[in-house]
Amino acid sequence: MIIHLVFDVLAASCSLLMTLFVYHWRLAVAAQRIESAGAGYALALVSGAAVGGFGAGSLNLWISGEAAIARSIIGALAGAIAAIEVFKRARGITGSTGIIFVPAFCTSVAVGRWGCFFSGIDDRTFGNASTLPWARDFGDGVLRHPVQIYESLAMALFLLWVLNRLSRRDPFVLRNGFYLMAGYYGAQRFVWEFLKPYGALTGPFNLFHFIAAGLMIYAGAMMRRSGDAQ
Repeated sequence: MIIHLVFDVLAASCSLLMTLFVYHWRLAVAAQRIESAGAGYALALVSGAAVGGFGAGSLNLWISGEAAIARSIIGALAGAIAAIEVFKRARGITGSTGIIFVPAFCTSVAVGRWGCFFSGIDDRTFGNASTLPWARDFGDGVLRHPVQIYESLAMALFLLWVLNRLSRRDPFVLRNGFYLMAGYYGAQRFVWEFLKPYGALTGPFNLFHFIAAGLMIYAGAMMRRSGDAQ
């Protein structure tokens, strides 16, 4: 789908520009921990995101009764986190290293989800049927929740908040910003998943509910550990 590809490229470009901006603006020192970790860090990040993204996306469609390959943002985030935490443990790296990625991830979702929105029914990211005034027909004649836009706006708000905190050099956000983002992303996704027609694993909960819950638990545990270490 050309429209999705266009927004994917736009999202990637905006994310790169955002990373360069925050690096030179506030996060050059924080990013040194990643730079000192070497190429292994990047390899763990990319491979974890790929396995998690395609694995979770494809498995979710299989559970929903469709045999196809798909990509999942939440799966990519969870996979990247798992791979990086394994890498850090193996290298003896403690504390958070992910604050440099927070504005970029928020930007990527805020921009990229519009590509999902404009791609219509074939993108498989549409919501359940709705009678709300802003419900949209994605091509099957049914008015549905534009959950892609809900997520885009949610992450745009978090982006504005985290940039504000970085402008103030908030020590808590500098130390825990990645965990805050992971927990927030998990929380908002957990809510939006109730508005999607994906196949359930148990009760009303689909695969992404469980991944989202895992992100929230991870974020809470890591922030608690960060506080204990002070």
